[in-house]
Amino acid sequence: MTTSTGNEPNWNALRTLALAAADHAYAPYSDFHVGAAALVDDGRMISGCNVENASFGLTQCAENTLIGALAMSGGGKLVAVLTVGNGAPVMPCGRCRQLLWEHGLPETLIDGDGTVRRLDEILPGAFDATKM
Repeated sequence: MTTSTGNEPNWNALRTLALAAADHAYAPYSDFHVGAAALVDDGRMISGCNVENASFGLTQCAENTLIGALAMSGGGKLVAVLTVGNGAPVMPCGRCRQLLWEHGLPETLIDGDGTVRRLDEILPGAFDATKM
């Protein structure tokens, strides 16, 4: 676990952490190694990697294991998330965008393609407790 200081996310540190996480990916079927790193509202930086399964439907995306790391390290809200796949920027899938929404805020910053956007921009009309 790493920490960040100041109000602006340290995107270089997040990229380094995401790339290191991707090195731990279990991707024998796709050979697509994904890493995700996030800044939490208390300054912690966490990461996750994809873990594939032969049935594919049970594959865990890097963002999914990142949320597990968030829960295991004390919870909190995501401030910024950066994802990489095979060393290049990659956007979270729709399922993961919803997962990030549940543990972030509408203004959570996402860098999945080299451009920083708010979560509510990449997941308009997200499901949440107010819509149930």
